[in-house]
Amino acid sequence: MSTRRLGEQGLQVSALGLGCMGMSQSYGVPDDAESVATIHRALDRGCTFFDTAEAYGPFTNEELLGKALRGRRDEAVVATKFGWDFDGNGNRDELNSRPEHIRVVVEQSLRRLGTDHLDILYQHRVDLGVPIEEVAGTVGELVAAGKVRFFGLSEAGPETIRRAHAMFPVSVLQTEYSLWERDLETDILPTIRELGIGLVAYSPLGRGFLTGTARRAERYPQDDYRRLDPRFQGANFDTNLAIADAVRTVAEGRGATPAQVALAWLLRKGEDVVPIPGTKRRRALEENLAAADLVLEGADLARLDALNDSKTAGTRYPEQFMHMHGR
Repeated sequence: MSTRRLGEQGLQVSALGLGCMGMSQSYGVPDDAESVATIHRALDRGCTFFDTAEAYGPFTNEELLGKALRGRRDEAVVATKFGWDFDGNGNRDELNSRPEHIRVVVEQSLRRLGTDHLDILYQHRVDLGVPIEEVAGTVGELVAAGKVRFFGLSEAGPETIRRAHAMFPVSVLQTEYSLWERDLETDILPTIRELGIGLVAYSPLGRGFLTGTARRAERYPQDDYRRLDPRFQGANFDTNLAIADAVRTVAEGRGATPAQVALAWLLRKGEDVVPIPGTKRRRALEENLAAADLVLEGADLARLDALNDSKTAGTRYPEQFMHMHGR
């Protein structure tokens, strides 16, 4: 697989990455053996960019990835995230990006991942209680110490990005970007391109909606995040089917799958964009990676671009969580 450069500090990753969160939470019952086999298959196919976080599980996803990469760590680019406290039951609690907390989390992540360095360290969500300059400076110290290679932000807005970058270079921003979530194109994408920061697109398949296999929220198990997703609920679901249908139509015309079309569209948005579709199954991984060979152009590309003219129905997170995104 080809590689892409993210940011101006020398970060090189595979053109498609693998989001590992769903291997440990949110989307059905975990299957560690299949997840490890999926990670190994990704490495074999040249997909070497893996995304995790202490909050996934929590903690168990880093442990799973560390186990899978044992003996192959030098083949991988590993990204993880800090930014939360956890209560005594292991549940995610308040945001916490205090410098002393970041240092502790990094040591814990290094241990769980079984490595001596993190390739990318993201602030998971902007913590308004801690100046972003303190966060950036702390990560800069960890870079100088050799424990972190590159600094990233997740779900940050233009002002935060600029302030952080002025303190210590931000190599990459991770945020949601897909055929049904394009709000970042107005302000965020121009900002990071001005500053020379790469983009990692999470949920590039709309949590499965764009693949054409989505069900209504109430049809998912109680422990599946999509039961809470506003875009899978009621009238929103019905409205959003038009987007999935358009993707399916293009896919049928190209002899591809809807997932491949959705990912190929993102790959056409710029060499500084890297999608990280998540899966815990080798079959889905193979399908996703084939998107790197699908070139969209002409009428197909125009039809997909035009989907932005009709607003996706529903917020991308439940209302009680929306205040933590895009600040």
